[in-house]
Amino acid sequence: MPKTSTWDLWTLNLQLMMGIMVEVTPRVRELRLEIKELFLLAEVDKHPSPADLARVLCTPKPTVTFMVKRLEAAGYLKRSAEPDDARRSRLTLTASGRRAMEGARAILDEAFGERLGRLSAAERAMLAELLGKMADEGEAE
Repeated sequence: MPKTSTWDLWTLNLQLMMGIMVEVTPRVRELRLEIKELFLLAEVDKHPSPADLARVLCTPKPTVTFMVKRLEAAGYLKRSAEPDDARRSRLTLTASGRRAMEGARAILDEAFGERLGRLSAAERAMLAELLGKMADEGEAE
C-alpha cells in the first residue's frame, strides 16, 4: 500500500468538506443564508465584534462587513454600539437569525451524518478521537 502524504490527507479532508457544502448550499439558501454566513452566525454569541469574527473566521474585514450588512437587512443580526467605545459595533443574533442558523446547522448535520453513516460505530469513535487530537492546540505527543 503506498504511503499517504500529508497533502493527500489535507486534500481528502477538503474534498469532504467542500462536497458537503456544495450539496447543502441550495437548501441553506432557502433559509436566505449563504454557507459562510451560517458560520458567521454560529460565532456571533462567542465573538460579537465584527473584527473578532473576521479573525476567527479567517475572513477579510470588508467581507465580514458585507455579510453583516446583508444579515442585518435579512433581520438575522442586530448591531449596536459598544458601551465603552461607540466606534465599535456589537452584534447579536435575532430570534429569526437563531432559527435560520439552527435550521442551516441541521441541514449540514444531516449531510455530514450521512457521510458518518458510512463508518462503523468504532470507526466514528476513532475519527472523533483522532480529530480531537489534531484539533488540540496543546502539546504534541
